[in-house]
Amino acid sequence: MVLAIDIGNTNIVIGGFQEQEILFVERISTNQNATPLEFAISIKSILELYHIDAAEIEGSIISSVVPSVNNAMQAAIDKTAHCPVMLVGPGIKTGLHIGIDNPAQLGSDRVADAVAALQEYEPPIVIIDMGTATTLSVIDAHRQHIGGIIAPGVRISLQALTEKTAQLPKISLDPPKKCIGSNTIECMKSGILYGAAGCIDGLLDRITQELGTTPIFLATGGMAEFIIPHCRHEIRIDQQLLLKGLQAIYQKNKDMLS
Repeated sequence: MVLAIDIGNTNIVIGGFQEQEILFVERISTNQNATPLEFAISIKSILELYHIDAAEIEGSIISSVVPSVNNAMQAAIDKTAHCPVMLVGPGIKTGLHIGIDNPAQLGSDRVADAVAALQEYEPPIVIIDMGTATTLSVIDAHRQHIGGIIAPGVRISLQALTEKTAQLPKISLDPPKKCIGSNTIECMKSGILYGAAGCIDGLLDRITQELGTTPIFLATGGMAEFIIPHCRHEIRIDQQLLLKGLQAIYQKNKDMLS
């Protein structure tokens, strides 16, 4: 079994896969002050929850957009699984052609998303990853990652709205009864949910126009299930996209660990 870990700004996704099968996926909060022991306890608890012996783990792979957490997580894996760790970054083979100004700037999570998307779908493809930030990654018909868009995430927008105003309360993200709200909470829900959905629809329209063809739209990330159902475009949600990408990258590079 291989342990796959994606370190995001808000959550850390921990998954396990055996060849082509994903065995489990869980999330813990990203804590930049956590010690290796604290991360090790989280990993150990997840493995025990799924009745997996740490001795079964032959290797691990990490993608991260929070470099300050990397060393602690690698030490935690060493404590629990005693296996080699692969960190997605320079020197790792991905098979992805990156056609942006500085390929090194493309986050490892977006690389993994793109690798997985190209395994399962014919390009052109637009990947919408809805986490702390909302990112759109564009892969053209020649299988090249040509760029994308970065926008504030839904929770960041909601947090700013409530923290920077005196009278607006914190709200849940269940959908409002209608678009035109008749009270403060319904108005806020409509603005956040339909506003984010409308933003994505508008960006997809512009991307489609620029490409000159209609791509496949894929969505992933923690906020996708709240927003994508309200979009007017046909968008497929795949919450395991990133882990599938890490799985593929691991297979391409596993000989480096031996």
